[in-house]
Amino acid sequence: MQTCAIVTGHSRGLGAAIVQQLTQRGIPTLGLSRSAVGAPAGAAAGQFDEVALDLCDLDALRAWLAGPQLANWIIGRQRVLLVNNAGTLEPMGPLATQDPLAVADAVSLNVATPLMLSAALAALDGVGQQRRIVHISSGAARSAYAGWSVYCATKAALDQHARAVALDATPGLRICSLAPGVVDTSMQAALRDVDPARFPLRERFEKLHREGLLASPEDCAARLVEYLLSDAFGSEPVADLRQIQAA
Repeated sequence: MQTCAIVTGHSRGLGAAIVQQLTQRGIPTLGLSRSAVGAPAGAAAGQFDEVALDLCDLDALRAWLAGPQLANWIIGRQRVLLVNNAGTLEPMGPLATQDPLAVADAVSLNVATPLMLSAALAALDGVGQQRRIVHISSGAARSAYAGWSVYCATKAALDQHARAVALDATPGLRICSLAPGVVDTSMQAALRDVDPARFPLRERFEKLHREGLLASPEDCAARLVEYLLSDAFGSEPVADLRQIQAA
């Protein structure tokens, strides 16, 4: 089956590892991120393209979506994968300490951008084309944590979006808001450095790191892509990768 993918936040961490997994499988992948980083190692000619785009800037995203690049990328493909991976942990801390502009940026990146991309993809012509959307969610969507009100709220929004879209039962469209578990990325490193007054759970994440309990981006990406390509994908609109055995 001819498949292509779009991955946001592809320049580092889990996003970069997902792109690596997709291109290793011969799946042409378009990366959207603030920084252009070049093709992943081993990617064949024509298997990777990228757009340097600040996904917090909704005007810039709107302008890009008004152009032809997304439609051109999926032409002739039988299956299109959208991985909404880009996100931010900030602002952290009690409500009174949060910069309102940082809140707006977080909602733009964590919620508006994936919902806009999902809607744009679903609206494109593609008779008989399969479309699969995965939101990278978090356990924070399902449990509230002190100091993390914005992150919890934005990830919960992705979960509810997936649930509602699944109820639409759009032919050819599957969606899942997927928590990948605790992955050893630069975002995790940042959590271990944050002032405990802003994020009381810091010690929990320090302990996971000390005890070697963080998943590697490569292992997480391999399991995520396997599930995304499987027949089981989308059977549940909200899921946890740690509990999934890909079909």
